[in-house]
Amino acid sequence: MPFRIATFLLASLVGGGVAAFVAWRHIWLGAWVGALAWLALDTWRAHRLLNVLRNDAVGLPSRGPGLWVELAERIRKLLRDREKLAQQAEERLQEFLAAIQASPNGVVLLDEQGRIEWCNQTAGEQLGIDTERDLLQHLSNLVRDPAFVAYLASWNYSRDVVIDAPSKAMHRNQPCRLSVQVHPYSGNRRMLLTRDVTALEQAEAMRRDFVANVSHEIRTPLTVLAGFVETLQNLPLDAEERARYLNLMSQQSHRMETLVNDLLTLSRLEGSSAPPPNRWIRVRALLAQCEDEARGLSSRLSQQGHRLSFSMEADSEIAGVPTELQSAMSNLVSNAVRYTPPGGEVTVVWRVLPDGRGEFSVRDTGPGIAAEHIPRLTERFYRIDRSRSRETGGTGLGLAIVKHIAQRHGAELRIESKVGEGSRFTLVFPVTRLRKTPAAVTAVA
Repeated sequence: MPFRIATFLLASLVGGGVAAFVAWRHIWLGAWVGALAWLALDTWRAHRLLNVLRNDAVGLPSRGPGLWVELAERIRKLLRDREKLAQQAEERLQEFLAAIQASPNGVVLLDEQGRIEWCNQTAGEQLGIDTERDLLQHLSNLVRDPAFVAYLASWNYSRDVVIDAPSKAMHRNQPCRLSVQVHPYSGNRRMLLTRDVTALEQAEAMRRDFVANVSHEIRTPLTVLAGFVETLQNLPLDAEERARYLNLMSQQSHRMETLVNDLLTLSRLEGSSAPPPNRWIRVRALLAQCEDEARGLSSRLSQQGHRLSFSMEADSEIAGVPTELQSAMSNLVSNAVRYTPPGGEVTVVWRVLPDGRGEFSVRDTGPGIAAEHIPRLTERFYRIDRSRSRETGGTGLGLAIVKHIAQRHGAELRIESKVGEGSRFTLVFPVTRLRKTPAAVTAVA
């Protein structure tokens, strides 16, 4: 009996172990199958994410469980931030390019081979190149000025080079001068800056001419004075000759004084503030002073004198600086007297035009002026006949002064003349600087 029980228990134990082993075997098998299934799913998700990233991250999954979805969401956020930064950088670049486009100076970017990578519109206009068609073209093939080609190839950019603008880049067929400066950057790349220096060179030329003219105008009377002084010191002269020499010396000193005064007037006009719009002067008073000066000058220049006529169609007042207005009007009248032969006629008229503007005109019966000289009459020291101008006491600055005063008062200087038919100089004042003389003032006058 005990033996049977023991045998039964042993058999039961062995059978249970086998069953347990079989059960654990199925559990492990299921676990491995599940792990492989999960790994396959995870690998599929990873491949899908990788494929999406390969296609520029279009269609990133945004929903679902798992690590890859969260990773995709984080990648999406990083991409959004990157796109935002890229957009901001693009906007700043466009703003920078727009600023360069608006620059009055030309900008050209060249690559290592000297080909155009980019240029603004100003450079295109100044150098005569197309900002789109000529990209990647060698700049030295488009701008063939020898000085520029040598400068670009020298790689010595410590100074600029000044060249004539290409003929196709000239504005209204006017010659144009360009200053070109090259700045290397980023290795062998180069940035080329162009600047229109035509006005600067013209101003410098005018300054040189002005200094030369002033020196010449002052040196001439000084030479005459020095000669007369030497003559008076070394030669025995009688009273009549001495008086004649002293009179000539007085004329030359007066000429220098007039020249200096005109130069000071020009300097004062260029550096002073704008004329006041509420300071009024009667035209009648200005004309009266012009008439007194004209008659005195006419009697000094010729015994025969001139026929002078002054008329005013409407009593008016002008807003501005009285001394400047008087100087402008007197210059026009005195010029007419100086260049009109004795016995000739000078007519001065003030009238109010139908549109309300005021017109001061001086007409003479002098020799007239050729058409080619009229545009240059207001240049400083410009004279048609230098010898005659000096004989009549002119300095060559009168019309330059008139032009400055006219511009300061918003007026327009007009010149009409024909050879053999005389000349007409006119100052036209704007409505804003003109008014009728008040009745009370007219009654007192």
